[in-house]
Amino acid sequence: MSLLSQLKDEMKIAMRAKDKLRLGVIRMAISAVKQAEIDHDTKATDENVLAVLTKMVKQRKESIKMFADGGRDELAAKEAAEVEALNTFLPQPFTADEINDLINKAITETGAASMADMGKVMAILKPIMQGKADLGAVSGQVRNTLNS
Repeated sequence: MSLLSQLKDEMKIAMRAKDKLRLGVIRMAISAVKQAEIDHDTKATDENVLAVLTKMVKQRKESIKMFADGGRDELAAKEAAEVEALNTFLPQPFTADEINDLINKAITETGAASMADMGKVMAILKPIMQGKADLGAVSGQVRNTLNS
C-alpha cells in the first residue's frame, strides 16, 4: 500500500473516530502532497510523500521552538500533537550508530578524502536517510568526518 493510500485510509478512520486534530493534520498532509505534485509536475511516489511529510514535521518543530520561546505553550502543545500524528506515517528513524555506520560506508564507497567529495557522499546518503534522519545533522557529521 502506498503512503498516499495509507494517508487517505487514515483520514477515513479519523473521520469516523471524530478525531479533529488528526483529521486536520492528515488533510493538511494530503493537500501538501497534491500541491507538491502540481508544483513539481510529478506523481506522488512514496519518496515524494515522505519528503513532504518530513518537511511538515521540520516546520512544526521550528514552530514549537518559537512558540515555547514566546511563552505560547498551548500553541506549542498543538504543534507537538501534530508532529506526533505525522510521525505515525514516517519510518522509524535511524539510531546514531546506524547513521555513523552509513556515513562511514558511504565515505569508503566513494573514496572521499576531502570536503570536495562531500557531494558524492551526500548523494549516496540522501535517498537512504530521507525521512529517517535529519539530513542537516547528517551533513554536519559528514563534514566533521571529512575534515578529520
